[in-house]
Amino acid sequence: MKPRDTALRLKRFEATEKARKVASLETMIHDLEQMALDLGRQISAEEERTGIRDAAHFAYSTFAKAAALRRSNLLTSVTDLRAKLEIARRDHEEASAELRKLEPVETRDSDRHHMKADRNGLMIG
Repeated sequence: MKPRDTALRLKRFEATEKARKVASLETMIHDLEQMALDLGRQISAEEERTGIRDAAHFAYSTFAKAAALRRSNLLTSVTDLRAKLEIARRDHEEASAELRKLEPVETRDSDRHHMKADRNGLMIG
């Protein structure tokens, strides 16, 4: 195997792994946002059930307090993951650009090989 083939395979693998990381982060962000929305609905339902909407009120629901804290933590995680997602997207773009730089070289060499074979075929025929 030629060193260029190895480099190309490595870059393809790297670009694929970075794409998977981006997809994974996007999925996690979506899932956490959905959980936060669900908690928001549960908080609203609990406040409606108890009739107390002020979190500072002494009789405010313990469940609603815990759910609000959990939702806040989820939204903080979403913010952190969005920052990581931007970095992962940048890394993926860089890996894809490097891969594109390597691929034309392989294509050119492959075309030259095919042209040489065609010339040899024409000479024989």
